[in-house]
Amino acid sequence: MTERTYYAHRGGMPGQTTKLTGQAVFKTAYAFIPKGVMTDIVTSNLPFWRDTRAWIISRPMTGFAESFSQYILEVLPGGGSDRPETEEGTEHGLFITAGEIVLTVDGTKHQLTSGGFAFIPCTAEWSLKNEGSEPLCFHWIRKAYEWVDGLDAPEFHTASDREKDPSPMPPGHEGWMTTRMIDPTDIRHDMNINIVTFLPGTVIPFEETHVNEHGLYVLEGGGVYELNQDWVEVEAGDYMWLRAFCPQSCYARGPGPFRYLLYKNVNRHMPLKL
Repeated sequence: MTERTYYAHRGGMPGQTTKLTGQAVFKTAYAFIPKGVMTDIVTSNLPFWRDTRAWIISRPMTGFAESFSQYILEVLPGGGSDRPETEEGTEHGLFITAGEIVLTVDGTKHQLTSGGFAFIPCTAEWSLKNEGSEPLCFHWIRKAYEWVDGLDAPEFHTASDREKDPSPMPPGHEGWMTTRMIDPTDIRHDMNINIVTFLPGTVIPFEETHVNEHGLYVLEGGGVYELNQDWVEVEAGDYMWLRAFCPQSCYARGPGPFRYLLYKNVNRHMPLKL
């Protein structure tokens, strides 16, 4: 099992003497939400959830990124939900950063700890509970599943970042690696969730400009990220939200690995009738 660390958001509030101006940015091509602005007073409550608060860090917005929402949830011991989702046809990716989660999916229980991941298809009946003694923190990525005639929905599955070795990117870029929580070659999936790792000094050596919308949450370390020609210094706990075709690149500053949780939409034609 590989040793990993994951930033687990706990909220809090800055003091009265803290300077007001921070690094938070919202532009036409991207948003940058640093951990320092995810305070106690910007949380949301959700229907049918007990002892839970949510930081909603992205949501579909017309003219921006429209394919997904992403939450950070903190669930106190004994908390959870027997009816977590209220919108029919929604699929889910859960990534745990602290504590223990008990999922019941179609009548079967699954227990996951930090570094654990679960994909829950839109066809599943599921519930969630924190049966541990410490607060549970996890990321919840939600997407309306895009059905294709002739394809079934993918099945429920779990994975663990601690138990998977990251795959190197193309030869010559061995310090740039990806741990795949969802198999991108399975065409039934219309979203991809990875953990991307950069060793210190490693870069994305070109400006990626492509059709995928992105959510990037920094789990560990730090780096400098290019977002549509702006260079932004990022560290564990920060979030980046990119619309399609936003140019991006980065380099890892060290001293340890720079790692982030990545969402993107994949494997579908572009709709021509909106």
